[in-house]
Amino acid sequence: MPYKSWFIGFSAPDYMEVWIETADVVDIQDHVYPRAMSGVASMLKPPNNSGDPRGWPKRAAIGGGKRVTGADLPNQIYVRWQSLVEPQTYLMVIKIPEATREIMRKGEKAFCKFDGKWITGYRDSIDIGLAPGGIAKVWVGGSCLPPIEVTTVKAVIDPRGPYEGKSGGHHRPLSPTSKAYVEKFGVPYESWK
Repeated sequence: MPYKSWFIGFSAPDYMEVWIETADVVDIQDHVYPRAMSGVASMLKPPNNSGDPRGWPKRAAIGGGKRVTGADLPNQIYVRWQSLVEPQTYLMVIKIPEATREIMRKGEKAFCKFDGKWITGYRDSIDIGLAPGGIAKVWVGGSCLPPIEVTTVKAVIDPRGPYEGKSGGHHRPLSPTSKAYVEKFGVPYESWK
């Protein structure tokens, strides 16, 4: 691996709030990194319902997350999350193929706009977009390189419910802004297929 750590980030469409209960990583050495990430996925909540959650972005941004330090490149990522607008709890395993790891290892000449310099950059981040209906889209990217879409995964509903059944069926609450958007416009499930 040509860098010391890689980044795992999560995002969600506008107003479609997500709570990640856990994202566990298994690297190519079969080492397990439990809760490599948990918490809120990055998401926009523009005022006055002026955002648009439909579809995936043309150029995915690196979502909120953490560096996975000490791990080799990923083999699998297990994610359990709450889609708060539904509310529903999903789980999935994202298998990272060797072709994706090769993209992550390959250095590319890139121009960094923020400092005006040419560098050899790496796609050292995995961004996972999570949408209602259990749809997840995965990109690899780097700070000065355009992201590359690598897969779409359909998660399954976790029959245990939130927190593996330990919360009495109670999901985290939806924010007033997201609730107002969903009550007025609904959830555009078909836009994330």
